[in-house]
Amino acid sequence: MTDIDDLVQRVAVRAASDNEDLPAPVGDARIAEAEARLGFALHPLLKRLYREVADGGFGPDYRLLPLLGPGSVVGEYLARREASVAVEHPEWPAGVVPILTWGCAMYAGVDCLSAEGQVLLFEPNPYSGGSWAECWFLDSAGLAVWLETWLAGTGWFEEDAPDRDGVVEPRPWDQAVSRLSSGTRAVRRKSISGRE
Repeated sequence: MTDIDDLVQRVAVRAASDNEDLPAPVGDARIAEAEARLGFALHPLLKRLYREVADGGFGPDYRLLPLLGPGSVVGEYLARREASVAVEHPEWPAGVVPILTWGCAMYAGVDCLSAEGQVLLFEPNPYSGGSWAECWFLDSAGLAVWLETWLAGTGWFEEDAPDRDGVVEPRPWDQAVSRLSSGTRAVRRKSISGRE
């Protein structure tokens, strides 16, 4: 079991050593604004990272997005959810916030509706029409595990991982079909009833 206080401290140390221009952490008012705009609470560990480490700018590869503003967690989530409204095949499930881009339209996202904060990979490049479920992968069972993998340099995204043969690759997300379709039903119910 990961000691979350220790993990947040180790992430803060690594973040500061990787980026001398690390953005300041966000305050409670910005967290509340983000959650109000999202319509749900951020996963508790993700909230702590933004509150205690920095407003993005740390983590693997392209680093975590800022919480609010252009190209942010909230902005990207709202844009992706808007594109999924009233369409036959929604692209983005409710409650999954994009936290960083891997490039080539790929994102890491945290499922704020799961207790562990599953980390998901959205990989749209092989999309061939129909359901977007085939583009969703489970990267890590939880945000804490994902952060530990980054700190250890053993993630699939690490080109120099010490044991490439032991690296766990993302696997298809078994909840993709139900989570994508449940968002569609909720949207259709809202549009039929005319209320939220």
